[in-house]
Amino acid sequence: MAEARASDPSTGRKNIFRTLEFDTRLLGMVGAFVVVCLVFNILTDGRFLTPRNIFNLTIQTVSVAIMATGMVFVIVTRHIDLSVGSLLATCSAMMAITQTQFLPGLGLDYGNPLIAPLAIVVGLLTGAVIGGLHGWLVGYLTIPAFIVTLGGLLVWRNVAWYLTSGQTIGPLDDTFQTLGGIGGTLGVTGSWVLGILAVLVACLAIWQARRARIAHEFPVKPVWAEFVLMAISTALILGFVATLNAYEVPTRVLQRSFEARGETMPEGYTQGYGVPFSVLLLIAVAVVMTLVARRTRLGRYIFATGGNPDAAELSGINTRLLTVKVFVIMGVLCALAGVVASARLSFHSNDIGTLDELRVIAAAVIGGTALAGGMGTIYGAILGALIMQSLQSGMAMVGVDAPFQNIVVGTVLVVAVLVDIIYRKRTGDS
Repeated sequence: MAEARASDPSTGRKNIFRTLEFDTRLLGMVGAFVVVCLVFNILTDGRFLTPRNIFNLTIQTVSVAIMATGMVFVIVTRHIDLSVGSLLATCSAMMAITQTQFLPGLGLDYGNPLIAPLAIVVGLLTGAVIGGLHGWLVGYLTIPAFIVTLGGLLVWRNVAWYLTSGQTIGPLDDTFQTLGGIGGTLGVTGSWVLGILAVLVACLAIWQARRARIAHEFPVKPVWAEFVLMAISTALILGFVATLNAYEVPTRVLQRSFEARGETMPEGYTQGYGVPFSVLLLIAVAVVMTLVARRTRLGRYIFATGGNPDAAELSGINTRLLTVKVFVIMGVLCALAGVVASARLSFHSNDIGTLDELRVIAAAVIGGTALAGGMGTIYGAILGALIMQSLQSGMAMVGVDAPFQNIVVGTVLVVAVLVDIIYRKRTGDS
């Protein structure tokens, strides 16, 4: 019997996973994402996993993923924010008005290089102020976050409507639009440079983590396991870059570009899009939020408060001020998401961000953030957002009606919470 167990392939796989220290929850999410992609690729006759669709899927995920990273902090501290979609709309409206009405009135005409950065600053300040207001109401006036943000969902959606008089505002500044996705990319060469740098950083981070564990006399993985992780990271990063580079700019677009410069396009000339600037913004947000969560006092306080609010307060943590800070972060991230969402559309519309609160909360929960507080990861929330967008995009390509798409999304959210509850009971996590 002992020999049979030793030769069991499943036992060997478990030992490999244990040696590599893979997060079983992460593996489950990756597995679900792969299954979703393969199923829709079959149903769409291979159109789902084309470079073009992956590129579009990526830029469509960015705005929700950015907000989902902030929702992790909100839910970890045992709160909720139902107003993120409406707050995005208000920030988007403020930025659109700044670009098309306020700054031109000050003599900054369309195309001025200062328009985009000034508009973004206005949006970020708007998000920070509104987020701070929510945090003050929750933290200092002790109004439940559910009620505060439910009210915010109604208030800020209609504030955005009044700011624009119910009109669509645009076109937005050309520089601003480059943050939307297809209008601004690194190109093939720049994307390969980014990919190589990302590989070097990932490998260095893995090796530095090993050295830190050795320095603190913690157990470490075998050297071969570290190199396997480096190889997997390299394959994923370069594979992602290669896929985005494979999506070629349409010939008519290239022709117009050459004609605008007074040149003739060479016969057979092609050009790939590469990594969009909006994806770079998401990567930057993910890195910063991960560092905040793991390497700063603020991050430790957030997770400590979520784990046990009473104990955190007794230990000297100002949980009220912490709540304000968390909602300010959420507001700023809503503004950044508003930049990406409106830039991708090239204008501000009244329905921008509609139902994003559902998608953001679902992304965080699917990504492993515990509704009971105290547990969650940034990378999990981003992967959850990607799974949600893959479901919606796949269903749209198959021809599923929008109402049924929402039914599926709602069902997935409930199932994700159920799976989370079962997982915690089996692993003993509270």
